[in-house]
Amino acid sequence: MSAPLLRVRDLAVTFPPRRGNPAVRAVEGVSFDLAAGQTLGLVGESGSGKTTTGRAILQLQKASAGSVELLGRNLTTMSGAQLRGMRRHMQFVLQNPHSSLNPRMRIASILTEPLLVHRPIPRDQFAAKVDSLLEMVGLDPEVRNRFPHEFSGGQRQRIVIARALAVDPDFVVCDEAVSALDVRTQAQIVTLLADLQTRLNLSSLFIAHDLALVRRLAHRVAVMYGGRIVELGTAAQVYESTVHPYTRTLLDAVPVPDVQAQRKRLRNAAPPPVFPREYDPRHPCVFGEIHAESGTPEWHEIAPGHNVSCRFWPAGMTPGQ
Repeated sequence: MSAPLLRVRDLAVTFPPRRGNPAVRAVEGVSFDLAAGQTLGLVGESGSGKTTTGRAILQLQKASAGSVELLGRNLTTMSGAQLRGMRRHMQFVLQNPHSSLNPRMRIASILTEPLLVHRPIPRDQFAAKVDSLLEMVGLDPEVRNRFPHEFSGGQRQRIVIARALAVDPDFVVCDEAVSALDVRTQAQIVTLLADLQTRLNLSSLFIAHDLALVRRLAHRVAVMYGGRIVELGTAAQVYESTVHPYTRTLLDAVPVPDVQAQRKRLRNAAPPPVFPREYDPRHPCVFGEIHAESGTPEWHEIAPGHNVSCRFWPAGMTPGQ
């Protein structure tokens, strides 16, 4: 079996005390592997640590513990110069296409900028590369001399994606990349990302709160709560064989086309579970297992590749409830 393209182990991010407020553990103990050509969907409510995790993987946010290996190289121990050399292998697609493009720059200049920084190809090939990138994301190369304000939100996000792909990265983090778009445009962008993933053998971390969109794109899904992953598995395992009550709460919140069915489901839904920030290690794991090293209940493998954390399991709740 080949080594994963991305390996994250025990990643943690703690923000120091500020203005009299205590330190905040935004991410804690996050671990997963990502194979080449696959997408991991990272889902959870606002404040669960999704964006901080993505930024820490890209080394845009300093991790307080853990390691991130990309292409077999540990990013967390690299010097600034070494990290700059790795930047072309990992790129970022931001949430808001309106604020992530310089309004004073023409599209050709926006797409040329990463080429000037990383120099993956000779300068005399830049113009052809710009046209190729625009065609790749479904835009006419004739728009190269326009400004960002001359495009719709969906077209701007296509340009943002083209910029991320300019240096032929191996790994891309898409942070709520479609949340600022209308529903129809969201579907088009997700279809584009799925096509690019297949054509380019691209690996990506797709951060979102919309579970329906994640299911269309992701091979594997990780559910975050309180800075930790509470359930991790293939898309089919997480969506069709849900185990953790927090994952079930998120799935129950996904609207369905039938209004009457949605109302009935909401009436019958159990109240959202409340999870303790810390789990008393003296309490037995709900699966009857405790890690010998720490005495703290952590992961349980429900099925091959399908793992669930019982660290944040609500008191008194057992599997299946």
